[in-house]
Amino acid sequence: MRGDDEDGFDINDTPEQRALKARLFELREQHRELDSAIFALQDKTGGDALQLARLKKRKLVLRDQIQWIEDKLTPDIIA
Repeated sequence: MRGDDEDGFDINDTPEQRALKARLFELREQHRELDSAIFALQDKTGGDALQLARLKKRKLVLRDQIQWIEDKLTPDIIA
């Protein structure tokens, strides 16, 4: 057992790792909220195409940030 709790935090994490994990949690929540907003806007007939494009762009930016943090938290394994 590593000491992980249900939020993905480990008692052995450095302060930097804890900050990254907290930020990752926030970004994932924002990503889910944007997903819901995009779905709701698409569901409306005659939804604002410009607003939809902006939401999708923001979602992609969040996805890139999430991926960057996940990469930082994943240890490099040399095969």
